[in-house]
Amino acid sequence: MFSFFDILTEALGLILSWDRALSEIVLLSLRVTLTAVALACLIGLPAGALIGAFRFPGRTIVTVILNALMGLPPVVVGLVVYLMLSASGPLGVLGLLYTPTAMIIAQTILVTPIVAALTKQVVEDLHGEYAEQFASFGLRAHDRIAALLWDARYSLLTVALAGFGRAVAEVGAVLIVGGNINHVTRVMTTTIALETSKGNLELALALGVLLLTIAVIVNAAVMALRASAVRAAYA
Repeated sequence: MFSFFDILTEALGLILSWDRALSEIVLLSLRVTLTAVALACLIGLPAGALIGAFRFPGRTIVTVILNALMGLPPVVVGLVVYLMLSASGPLGVLGLLYTPTAMIIAQTILVTPIVAALTKQVVEDLHGEYAEQFASFGLRAHDRIAALLWDARYSLLTVALAGFGRAVAEVGAVLIVGGNINHVTRVMTTTIALETSKGNLELALALGVLLLTIAVIVNAAVMALRASAVRAAYA
């Protein structure tokens, strides 16, 4: 029976050796997560800004639904995407099930409501400050959205970071639609779950350490970027 420190030592050794299998899992995880977050931002940022900046019939209902979707159960999303992409589903002809693309789709569905809801709040607060100026300039809707998104760009980095946090830690949805296939769809979170169940705690802990390290690095990079922007603004 190995102690925690023995397992940690073995895990650190695996990280330092950086073998091909480990790098393959980490790189696929980053590719899937970053692609999903980018797609979620392309959809969620303008959608959230539109809801935050304008009043329209049914806006309250849309806001309630959007907030509810922030808590989408990952396994339910995985099941729905699975049914859509399976051979008997409407998109089965595309052959996307058990591919990284299916995992990206599932993660995008999970992250988009988070990005949209948080963007809506940021833009709504900002629009209150600029409403009179926009009216005096006679700006059209898309010009207002572009101006608000640009002015809130550093706050929206935090929004994207929240989406990244949701995506990088996802297990249920990507396991269902990806299948956790070795060398094809095996990412850090699904590998941690698999290797822990198999008793291969060294590899599971190594991936856990890497996952935490990536999260810290991304957070530090965003904070540094925001701090740099604040210094530049007051220089």
